[in-house]
Amino acid sequence: MMSSLLAAGSIFDTIKDGINALCQPHWFLILSVVALIVFLLGYRRFTKPVFAIPFAAVCIVFFLASCLDPNFVEIVKKADNVPIVMMMFAVSFFLWLAFRQAALNDEATENGQPLIEAGADDKVLVWPDLVYIELIALVLCTAFLVVWAIVLRAPLEQPADPNVAPNPAKAPWYFLGLQEMLVYFDPWLAGVVFPGLIVVGLIAIPYMDTNPRGNGYYTFKERPFAITTFLFGFLILWVVLIIFGTFLRGPNWNFFGPYEYWDLHRPMALLNTEFHDLFWITLMGRALPTESWAFVPGYIIRELPGILLVGAYFVLGPLVLRMLFFRKLYLQMGFVRYGVMSTLMLVMMLMPIKMALRWTLNLHYIVGITEWFLNV
Repeated sequence: MMSSLLAAGSIFDTIKDGINALCQPHWFLILSVVALIVFLLGYRRFTKPVFAIPFAAVCIVFFLASCLDPNFVEIVKKADNVPIVMMMFAVSFFLWLAFRQAALNDEATENGQPLIEAGADDKVLVWPDLVYIELIALVLCTAFLVVWAIVLRAPLEQPADPNVAPNPAKAPWYFLGLQEMLVYFDPWLAGVVFPGLIVVGLIAIPYMDTNPRGNGYYTFKERPFAITTFLFGFLILWVVLIIFGTFLRGPNWNFFGPYEYWDLHRPMALLNTEFHDLFWITLMGRALPTESWAFVPGYIIRELPGILLVGAYFVLGPLVLRMLFFRKLYLQMGFVRYGVMSTLMLVMMLMPIKMALRWTLNLHYIVGITEWFLNV
């Protein structure tokens, strides 16, 4: 009996070690992208209740079993983290619900049948029908929040002390994505440029994707590019970053697996590697250039390889995307709209590229003009 328990414990420890290894940031990001691609390719099959219900049951059982681990439950039971756990389940449910309706509509249009939304008479009187529904929802939400506030107390700490800082010091959950971006980019990029471009990109989607089909009903077949781009930006570049900041970022802002103990004293040496060092010292085998040339300052010559690389990325990137993937889309959108769309997409893709370079090569900046506080 004892040997069986020891064997079972050894198996569970091996599984947890494997999950901890797969939750390293580069593997987690790769697996997240692969899972999204697989889901989008097979959304009609994966959203069927015969598949979705057992999968959801397995996920819930796996989560409950993980709560037996003291390190895991210590993270998820924190008052700050409970809403994020709920958010993960809510995002999964509504993603399934939307794609299930999209699958039904896409199959219906292929078979010449009416849509789910066709003929729906959802018009009601404001008074009394709509007001009663809103009143009931208001009462239920208020009761839920009151019970939550009583059972799960707000995590109030000691008064702020400039000599004592929490480790790790984390932003509220809705800013964890931005805080994670600050690891890879300068504050002016992570806190101003990228969020601004995200808002501009969302505003520009209806003007760039003028496909009249798919308006007013759930579908994926009619709008695959727009929906895939939005889901990549929302799930991979936002929800995944929140998961990083909540469950995987521990003391000293190091990465830990979900079942690892957050060791405050674990050494984690992070050496910053600059692109100009890789080019001039490693590749060219010479010292960094410091002399000015004509009217060009020395620091511009030093950063010229990075400037050319970033410039080629944004200049040649749209042409490469057009030749490889977006020929039909270019004909539909035209030069101007395609240029705006491809530029926004390249900015979006710069985030996972820079993250991967940071994790694998410790690359700090591609362009590091510290004299102007201009770092990319």
